[in-house]
Formats: sequence, C-alpha cells, structure tokens
Amino acid sequence: MERWISTFLEAQAAELGAARNTLLAYGRDLQDFAAWLARRKLDFLTLDQADIEDYLTFCADQGLSPSTRARRPTRARRLSAVRQLFRFAFDEGWRTDNPSIRLKGATKARTLPETLNEDEVDRLLDAARAASAARPREALRNTCLLELLYATGMRVSELVTLPVAAARGDPRMLLVRGKGGKERLVPLSPPARTAMVEWLAQRDTEQEALRKAGGQPSRFLFPSHGADGHLTRQHFLVILKDLAVLAGISPARVSPHKLRHAFATHLLANGADLRAIQTMLGHADIATTEIYTHVLDQHLKDLVLTHHPLAKD
Repeated sequence: MERWISTFLEAQAAELGAARNTLLAYGRDLQDFAAWLARRKLDFLTLDQADIEDYLTFCADQGLSPSTRARRPTRARRLSAVRQLFRFAFDEGWRTDNPSIRLKGATKARTLPETLNEDEVDRLLDAARAASAARPREALRNTCLLELLYATGMRVSELVTLPVAAARGDPRMLLVRGKGGKERLVPLSPPARTAMVEWLAQRDTEQEALRKAGGQPSRFLFPSHGADGHLTRQHFLVILKDLAVLAGISPARVSPHKLRHAFATHLLANGADLRAIQTMLGHADIATTEIYTHVLDQHLKDLVLTHHPLAKD
C-alpha cells in the first residue's frame, strides 16, 4: 500500500502539477486509510466497495463532536483521495476494477480545465529550441517532447513510455497505447514529425555507442539511465517548468496536463469535430470531451466582454 500511495502522489505531482499542500493532504488521508485497512487485514488490492463505505462511516463516527470535527479532514476530501487513488490504480492496471466508482459524495460543480493559449505554447516551443547552441542534445529531446505532446494530446505517461518502434519510418500517424492497454492512432503535424526525426537520429547515435560499449540499448524513444529505462513523468515536469521560466510564463500555470487541454481546446476553436478530438484524446465517453466546448464558450464570452466596442467595465 505504501508503494501505491507514493506512486500515485508522484503521478499527481508530475502529470497535474499538484501543489505540495494538496499532496501532503492526500498522503495523510491515504496513510490513514491504509492503516485502517491493515488493522482489518485488508489492503488496496483486495478491498471492495463495502470496505470503503465502512471506512467512511468510521471517519464520520470519529468526527461527531465539534472539536473532533474541526481537527479532522472532511468526508468529501477523504472520499476524493480514495476515488483518485483507485482511478489511478485501474488506469495503471493494478486492479481490474474500480471499487470506488459507485460511491456517493456531495455533488460539486464541474470546474473548467485550465489551459494555455496558442501564444504561450509557441513561447514554450521557442524556449525548447533556444537551447540548441549550448545544449544541442537537450534541445532536440525537449523540442520533440513538446511537439509530440501538443500535436497529439497524449497523456504524459503515454509520452514518456513511447516505444522507439512507434517512431520508425517517419510515420504520419503515431500508435499510442493508452489507459487499459487500449491503442489508438493520432496524426502527427509536420513540425512534430520533423522534431521526432531529428531526435531519433541523435538518440540512435547514442544507443549505438552504448551497444558498442557493451550496454543494452533502450526500447524507448526517450531513454533514461533510471530503473524504468525511460524518462520519468517527474523529470519531464521539471523540464517543462524550466522551459516556462525561459518563456516568461509562470511555472505554476504549466503542466503536461494543461498542454493536453491546450491541444483539445485549440483544435475545437479551429473547427475540429468533437468526436475526432474524443478519439485522439482516448476518452471512452464523449461527455468527458464535451468539457472543452464549455472552455471555448467561456473564451468567446471573454472576447466579447473585453473587445466589443460597447463593452463596459
């Protein structure tokens, strides 16, 4: 259970750029849940929905007095932490089901995803290319990472684990293995293809030198010396934050997931079909993709309020 919690928190930090206080709160809640399960000789792998409901009932019973309730996290926050953990576990293939999916909680208005505008994305890409003179290898790799992410809307976990075989032959379409092992094809833009070809040549040169030295070449497009064998989500988040600083953008506004939102929002704003965006994002339900129509509606509203000649303060 410790490994599940630590891996989940690392992913929250790397993919969503979750704040430190949020991670600490989730960590405390999940540690408390794990300890409660351990006392009952249960664990994350074997529990069912009834066990989670028993835990939430236990939490409510512990918070009956006002003084106790003031010191303890709300049921809604604990439920949120548990739900997100098991959603992540299902996506990672640790469980074949999600025992928290039918749990009832307080209804909450759905917030619109934060995204980056087209100018900000261009500045990030320019910042990646700008390092070519001082650090040519990093410039090729970082440009490829950003171009692929923005061109395809991949999840960061899908990006960093791309097999090098997917990049062979200058493909027009990229085969992506997504949640639950489902595969999908996404088209590549000309800049993304160019960046991938240039990085692939650099990567192959390095891997050939490694092979001649007696090492084992990597099967990943973005290899690393770490235990996973590929660039980690955490490392990519650090790269992205550094590029944001170079681009003059607040690092707090930049995360891999926001680039995924930018991909979908910019496509929709330029006339793309919602079903096509759903397919490229790998969403199982069109309702998940429809959130981007609300982002676009808000953008159009802001344009009217700020640029219309009759707009008032």
